[in-house]
Amino acid sequence: MKKKFRKMVTVIGTLAGVMLLGGWAYLQHPKFGDLPEGEAHASLVRSPNHVDGAFRNLVETPMFTEDRSFLSVLVENLRSSREGLRPQDDIPSVKTDLHALNVDEDLVVWLGHSSYYVQLGGKRILIDPVFSVDAAPVPFANRAFAGTNPYSAEEMPSIDYLLITHDHWDHLDYPSITALESKVGKVVTGLGVGAYFEQWGYDPENVHQHDWNDTLELDDELTLHVLAARHYSGRMLQRNQTLWVGFALETPERRLLFSGDSGYGPHFAEIGQRFDGFDLVALDHGQYDSRWAYIHMTPEEAAQAAEELGAAALLPAHVGKFALARHTWQEPFERIATASQGREYRLVTPLIGEPLQLAGDALPVVSHWWE
Repeated sequence: MKKKFRKMVTVIGTLAGVMLLGGWAYLQHPKFGDLPEGEAHASLVRSPNHVDGAFRNLVETPMFTEDRSFLSVLVENLRSSREGLRPQDDIPSVKTDLHALNVDEDLVVWLGHSSYYVQLGGKRILIDPVFSVDAAPVPFANRAFAGTNPYSAEEMPSIDYLLITHDHWDHLDYPSITALESKVGKVVTGLGVGAYFEQWGYDPENVHQHDWNDTLELDDELTLHVLAARHYSGRMLQRNQTLWVGFALETPERRLLFSGDSGYGPHFAEIGQRFDGFDLVALDHGQYDSRWAYIHMTPEEAAQAAEELGAAALLPAHVGKFALARHTWQEPFERIATASQGREYRLVTPLIGEPLQLAGDALPVVSHWWE
C-alpha cells in the first residue's frame, strides 16, 4: 500500500512539475513582453501621473465598483448565460482597397473594435490594429466575431504613424504589430508601452513614448495630441506599469479624437474646452458592465461625452468584434442610436472597411446594419 501511495505521489508530482514547466515556458513567449527596466523605467517614474510605483488616473478609479475580485468576476462570467453575446451570422463588411485611396483625401476607415485606418494631412495613420483571430494570451479566450477580419497586416499600405492607446491584448496585438514592422514609419504610444516594440524588433529611434497632454508636430500641418483616458494597463497580473492614452489629430482643416478605452470622467469636458470642438470623435461605448463601470463607458455616457467634447460626429468604438462583457453584441449599437437622438452631433455607423470621407457633406454614413 505504501509503495502504491509513493508511486501515486511521484506520478502526481511529475505531472504537476511538467505542467508548471510548460506554463513557465509558455509565459516566455515574446507576446507577453517585459516591462521597462533601468533608465527606461526611471523615465516613467518622473511622470507626474506615476505615483507610488504605478500610473494612476486623474480621478479615483477602482477596477471594480463593488467588493469583488478578478477571480469572482471570472467565475460569475463563466456561470452566466452566453446567449446573444456573439452574432449568429457573419458581421457584414466592405473590403476597401486601402492602397487605391488617394492619400490626400481625409478619411477614416473603421477596422472593427477600436482599430482605425486614418488619412489626414496627407499621412497614413493606423490606430490599435488587431488583425488576429484571438485577442487574448491564450487561444479561444477572446475570439473575434466571424466576418470582422476582412484585412490582414500584410494588406495594409505603408503607414506613416502607428498609434497605440495602451497595452491590453485587444489593442496591442503581437502578431499584428510584428507583421507591420516593415510598413511602419513611426510609433507613438503612452509611457512604457514602447518597451514592447523594442522587444518585438522595432528600431527604438522610431518609437516615441509620451505622457498625457504632450503635443507632437508630426508635420507642418499635422499635430498629434496625447490625451488622458480613464482606464488601466497590464498584459498580465501586474497593472498600471505603462500609461493608457487617447489621441487627438489636428490639421488646419479639422480635428479628430480617438478616446482609446476610457470610463466617463471630467477629462472629456476639459478636452472639449481645450480644443473648442472636434469634427469626429470615436468613443469607447462597448464591453461595459455595472461591475466595472469606471473603466468603460455605457452608450449613454458616451453620448454625453461626445457633447462635452463638442463633437460634430460620433463614431462607435470598442464594439462589433469581441465579446468582453455580458451584454448582447448588438446592444451597444442599439443604445447609442437611442442615446444620440436629439443630440447636437451626428451618429455615424459605417460597416467595417467602409470609408468615412471627412471633406464636405460626405461624412454621414448611417445604417443600422446590426439589425
